[in-house]
Amino acid sequence: MTKKTLSIILRSKSSVLSFKEILLSSTEAKPLLLKRRLNYYVQKGELYHIRRGLYAKDKNYDRLELATKIFTPSYVSFETVLVQAGIIFQYYATIFVATYQTKEVMCDGQNYAFKKIKSSILLNAAGIERKENYYIASKERAFLDILYLNKGYYFDNLSPLDYEKVLALLPIYNNQRMARKVDLYFKRFHADRR
Repeated sequence: MTKKTLSIILRSKSSVLSFKEILLSSTEAKPLLLKRRLNYYVQKGELYHIRRGLYAKDKNYDRLELATKIFTPSYVSFETVLVQAGIIFQYYATIFVATYQTKEVMCDGQNYAFKKIKSSILLNAAGIERKENYYIASKERAFLDILYLNKGYYFDNLSPLDYEKVLALLPIYNNQRMARKVDLYFKRFHADRR
């Protein structure tokens, strides 16, 4: 990896880079040599090593971007999205991510909870928004993701949800229990508002 390649990496819009991304952007043909050079730049303070195979330009990287690069494919969802949308009020320091396996990872002082979603759901882009360097569920998709994994979840405030969007996304899950639960949640919500 030449200084020119390091310059290209540092000018990248991504705040978190995987080893594979660096390898593809470099002119280095030998992965072991690239690893040694990356370690050299980490020691010099020109790159920040987050965890095995993941690097950042500095310690001020986007933690949501990192969340989606630990396991791919993945997208930020569940409580992380619903707290931001005001649908649940309890604060969670953990970042919740939908992916192909269930696992908790502590990385650089941040806890990440990865939750397994069936491949047909995980790979369906409906209700998934592309931010600059990562993917995140819409509030309606995050609501349905939680219902998919939890039979009896308590939501504090359903008013931010667009019921039509929820219904449009529901077929992705192909789950009758969820359809009944969505209907029940919204009937209760509308009854409480009267």
